[in-house]
Amino acid sequence: MQIYEQSLTVTHNHLDARMHVNNVQYVQWVQDLAEAHWILRSPENIRTQFYWVMISHHIQYKAEAVLGDELLLKTFVVQSEGVRSTRMVEIYNAKTKKLLSTSETIWCFMSQDTNRPTRIPKEIISLFS
Repeated sequence: MQIYEQSLTVTHNHLDARMHVNNVQYVQWVQDLAEAHWILRSPENIRTQFYWVMISHHIQYKAEAVLGDELLLKTFVVQSEGVRSTRMVEIYNAKTKKLLSTSETIWCFMSQDTNRPTRIPKEIISLFS
C-alpha cells in the first residue's frame, strides 16, 4: 500500500462558529489530498484522458482540531476494482499523534472523452498499490 502524506496548520479560514475545524473543511481536505496524490503518482498523459468523481463518502469525527494545530493527513487506496476505487484518509494532530478523523471514499474512474465511467487499467491500479 502506497501512503501519501501532507502537513498543514489550522487557520482561521478552517474554523466554524464554535472555533474548531468546520466539518465541511474535512471533506475539502479529503478531496484535496486525493487530488494531490493522483497528480503526484499519475503521468500527465493519463490525467488528460481520465478523472475521478466522488460517489460515496463516509467520515468519522473522533476529536476536534483548533486554530494553530499542526495536522498530518495520510491517504491510501485500499481497493480498486472495475470502475471504483476506495480511498482512506486519516487526519492526525501532528504533535499529539491523536487520530482526529477517518474517511472512506469511493471514487469512480471517468473517461474525459465520454464523461462516463471506465474500467480502471492495471497500470493505474499499480500506481497506488
